[in-house]
Amino acid sequence: MIRTAVVGATGYSGVELLRLLHSHPYVKVCKITSGSQEGRQMAGVFPHLTSINHQVLTSFSPQQLVGEVDLVFFATPSGVSTKYIPEIVDLGIKCIDLSGDFRLNYPADYLKWYKHTPPESKYLNRAVYGLTEIFAVDIKTADIVANPGCYPTASLLGIIPAVLAGLIEPGSIIIDGKSGVSGSGRGLSLNAHFSEVNENLKAYKIGVHQHIPEIEQILEKVTKKQSDITFTTHLIPLTRGMMCTIYARLNKQVSTEEVVKYYQEYYKDHAFVRVRPAGTLPAVKEVAGSNYCDIGLVADQRSGSLIIISVIDNLVKGAAGQALQNMNLIFGWDQTTGLTNIPMYP
Repeated sequence: MIRTAVVGATGYSGVELLRLLHSHPYVKVCKITSGSQEGRQMAGVFPHLTSINHQVLTSFSPQQLVGEVDLVFFATPSGVSTKYIPEIVDLGIKCIDLSGDFRLNYPADYLKWYKHTPPESKYLNRAVYGLTEIFAVDIKTADIVANPGCYPTASLLGIIPAVLAGLIEPGSIIIDGKSGVSGSGRGLSLNAHFSEVNENLKAYKIGVHQHIPEIEQILEKVTKKQSDITFTTHLIPLTRGMMCTIYARLNKQVSTEEVVKYYQEYYKDHAFVRVRPAGTLPAVKEVAGSNYCDIGLVADQRSGSLIIISVIDNLVKGAAGQALQNMNLIFGWDQTTGLTNIPMYP
């Protein structure tokens, strides 16, 4: 049994972590913290946890964790974990960061894309990118895991097999992403206001989205060459769910059936990636509440393009569920432990 703490437990990713950890057989949640709700019972903030979680939310201090926890999850806004994770890992405690603070390789990129001071380079260099299906070997020995963003998770799982097989030209990739409003967090904002989102569809952060360098640096790591992507994000009137429709130029003539067969072989040992048979495409409702990424593929002979549809639940596979996968790898458990719940439908 390992002991964990959840920092930022009252955000959407934080409370989703608590939901999933509640069913994990080898984990005890010892501390839950919140900067905005200190002193309140968790069930008082989230009444759906009545009779399930009576813990009192506390303030956060790294020194209080020594001897109390083995792993800390940070489900905090960008900029918070930068301040605390270096001290915590130096105390011998492992960290999984659900914010973007440790995802990029270079300090200058944080100043450009996140507009805040980055961690010291020595800590960025220690961080392992936590895309479990691709970097499992490195994650197993990591003490800092940078949990991927939701858009990069859906996009990269869809793109990487095609890039590695030489099926597509990396410089031609266009990603059309659409996310439910929970992806913007629980804080109040005009963009997430019901009247702004309901019966509406809007694009946002064109050309300046912080997930652009994250996707590009992982593609560069995989392909060994720099590639610029076109990435457009949209907000849709759903609570949770994300779809990335990806377009790329084919390097060779290939049928949809051939591409599907290759993807199914590539992901055959990865329980949470489900590749649809030729002629079928996934929908966001088909992964809701689960840790699955469902992928559909079409090789369009007319345009010479590969079209990839990748769907996830942005709070599970795109955040808390993937964090548990990373935890399972670190502690030597099967990746599916605590994550076997099937999607909610309808």
